[in-house]
Amino acid sequence: MPEYVNWLRHASPYINAHRDCTFVVMLPGDGVEHPNFGNIVHDLVLLHSLGVRLVLVHGSRPQIEARLAARGLTPHYHHGMRITDAATLECVIDAVGQLRIAIEARLSMDMASSPMQGSRLRVASGNLVTARPIGVLEGVDYHHTGEVRRVDRKGINRLLDERSIVLLSPLGYSPTGEIFNLACEDVATRAAIDLGADKLLLFGADLGLIDEHGRLVRELRPQQVPAHLQRLGNNYQAELLDAAAEACRGGVARSHIVSYAEDGALLTELFTRDGGGTLVAQEQFEVVREAAIEDVGGLLDLISPLEEQGILVRRSREVLEREIEQFSVVEREGMIIACAALYQIADSDAGELACLAVNPEYRHGGRGDELLERIETRARAQGLKTLFVLTTRTAHWFRERGFEPSSVDRLPSARASLYNYQRNSKIFEKAL
Repeated sequence: MPEYVNWLRHASPYINAHRDCTFVVMLPGDGVEHPNFGNIVHDLVLLHSLGVRLVLVHGSRPQIEARLAARGLTPHYHHGMRITDAATLECVIDAVGQLRIAIEARLSMDMASSPMQGSRLRVASGNLVTARPIGVLEGVDYHHTGEVRRVDRKGINRLLDERSIVLLSPLGYSPTGEIFNLACEDVATRAAIDLGADKLLLFGADLGLIDEHGRLVRELRPQQVPAHLQRLGNNYQAELLDAAAEACRGGVARSHIVSYAEDGALLTELFTRDGGGTLVAQEQFEVVREAAIEDVGGLLDLISPLEEQGILVRRSREVLEREIEQFSVVEREGMIIACAALYQIADSDAGELACLAVNPEYRHGGRGDELLERIETRARAQGLKTLFVLTTRTAHWFRERGFEPSSVDRLPSARASLYNYQRNSKIFEKAL
């Protein structure tokens, strides 16, 4: 019970932040077939009940492949895109139609003793996507394969205003009545951009973007994406990453890649500070900045445990309020996760780096180096020539970053007179 209460308290800011926001969620056909699909539906219903405006875009690739195989037809691709001839289009329509109905039925369930108990959902779909043919590329005729021309923004918003979940299929229609097979990633990206969505959520098989060392990449700027695309080559993870970056470049604030195989991945990504997938965002997820008076509470939360362990010198709230302008901080989603202070030593051209602290959950991420660079930049701007640091536990860390062993005799007199011999801190200095 305490864990549940703690989680709910930490989730409450996100619950408030997401209310009345528009999320476009893309679930590929593989995700619909996965055993975890039922849990994803429950999570979507929960989002809807919390006031999120939902547009769900589904894919149908494996379902189309199954129908082609059943009819003895061979699928044809060019540059990763399906060539949709007349016979293939029949399979596409069949697969998409049955899948859409199955998803609508799943969203209409009212199961006792489940997260959907008592929910009353209205699912809306229709000719909300206008498409055009891709045509002939490099001498290859794509026939009925198309691309999104326009999304009915007004129509979708009207349905969302009426508290409907809008379901978009990977089919589009032309003004002349033709039907086109679309990529669900294209539909989701264009819908997110045209609707001015707050988030685009893309489901894939993996937790998110996995780097060359097998580790999850938690955050990217759109301009960092091309390097990863080059590494990934032509695979589905690259398609998701490209879609996420395109949406951000089109004005969507944040795109998220999460796993359809991981139970609760969607909720973890949306209601925890670090998420569980990969975030692609225009703005900085973390920011290094100068502290303000509003940060005093966060600073106390950060440094108090270290003060109790004797690692940092104790500072009262009053002292922090008085010296707040000396601090630089790393802020992550409204939380202060690291800090450092610069004090100019009176009657000298030297300064002291003090109170360098990083939240234990965010160590090994280079925040200490960022703050050190920030403090050194501030010191140079103030015309300081030497930076001193006094430490009891982190001597090697400072030695590795260019600080040399020093002594009380080297400290300017104004600081040497305050040296605490009982604490017996080691002294290091660095020429700026």
